[in-house]
Amino acid sequence: MRKLCTLAAISLCLSAPAHAEGDAVAGKAVFRKCAPCHSTEPVNRVGPTLAGVVGRPVASVADYSYSPAMKAFSEGGKVWNEAVLAEYLQSPKAMVPGTRMTFAGLKKIEDIANLIAYLKAPAGQ
Repeated sequence: MRKLCTLAAISLCLSAPAHAEGDAVAGKAVFRKCAPCHSTEPVNRVGPTLAGVVGRPVASVADYSYSPAMKAFSEGGKVWNEAVLAEYLQSPKAMVPGTRMTFAGLKKIEDIANLIAYLKAPAGQ
């Protein structure tokens, strides 16, 4: 039930007008938690590049070796849209059991919305 309530709040946050879109400038600060493993440049690190991740098919960076769990999760043509990203960022291991990503997740809905806003256009921030 808690997960359902949290997902509903995230969905509401991402779909409501104005601030709900997230603040990309604040999202850049949140991205510091991701930067040890990910880049917003077209360069893979420990994790795949997040350049263009919003709207990209899951597990589709050609020169990155995804875990079997992430490959299985991508089946059926899943795309990293805002709703999928919001759920994943809250708890990667809960959404994709067996993922190699060790990050525990973001607990604040506002941080998730801000990070997604930043990922949509990191070069402009």
